[in-house]
Amino acid sequence: MFIQTESTPNPATLKFLPGQTVLDTGTADFPSAETAGTSPLASRIFAVDGTTGVFLGNDFVTVTKDDMTDWDNIKPAILGAIMEHFQSGQPVMAGEAEQSGGHAVHDGPDGEIVVQIKELLDTRVRPAVAQDGGDITFHGFERGVVYLHMQGACAGCPSSTLTLKMGIENLLRHYIPEVVEVRPVA
Repeated sequence: MFIQTESTPNPATLKFLPGQTVLDTGTADFPSAETAGTSPLASRIFAVDGTTGVFLGNDFVTVTKDDMTDWDNIKPAILGAIMEHFQSGQPVMAGEAEQSGGHAVHDGPDGEIVVQIKELLDTRVRPAVAQDGGDITFHGFERGVVYLHMQGACAGCPSSTLTLKMGIENLLRHYIPEVVEVRPVA
């Protein structure tokens, strides 16, 4: 098994490409070791000292490290953990563990606008963000403000504010005049 790695715009995050499907549908975000209990793969990666986050996509695994750890020291152990997992035959997600299809449900008065927002995110934003090892999902829409949840490499990325404001906000405002601003949520 050959696992490729790619850098991301977030220097604390690396994208690992195992060359096979990681998740059939959706994504799974594990911002801490305590949240990884539903994923044997994520749990195995968190066993590597210095790992602070794991994000699973369709064909990639994004790993975030702490500031004190150097990639040269942690990368071989993470590669080993991913390889061991796929060779073990264990599932990526245990049982009926919840995977995120992405967007939050919106049942407010702006339903048509929210449908447009989600469609633009799915067709224009999420594919590009996935290339960088992350995901951005709809969280809410209120009084012209779109609230988005950033995951994987996007969470904590130094360029995430620029991506939100200059990229996503401009895109949404161009196509949907009711959108005034885009803000991240934790």
